[in-house]
Amino acid sequence: MRRSSPLFSDIRVFHADRGSEFDNAKIDEMLEAFGIERSLSKRGCPCDNVVDESTNKILKAESVYREAFGTTRELQAKLADYMHWYNNFRIHSTLGHMTPVGFRKAGMILLESSK
Repeated sequence: MRRSSPLFSDIRVFHADRGSEFDNAKIDEMLEAFGIERSLSKRGCPCDNVVDESTNKILKAESVYREAFGTTRELQAKLADYMHWYNNFRIHSTLGHMTPVGFRKAGMILLESSK
């Protein structure tokens, strides 16, 4: 049965590496209770998490560090504003110095690295 929670209402996917700290019954129960899909990196491919971890690092450095939030709603508003800016105005070198929205609108796709 899916529970309702303001904190988890918009979370659809939980991504983690295959480390044992993320592979346990308590997390499985929580994800199931809130109807959140688990996403794991591919076996033997730790690079799977590089983009996710890089994005989280940028998010923290540019938006969250040195901030104080009195409520979850304040944090959610800050994150929503940041994500709008990040996707619509911040250029990304990986995307040819385009924004993610501009890159998609141009019909472009990233080719998988040959490394």
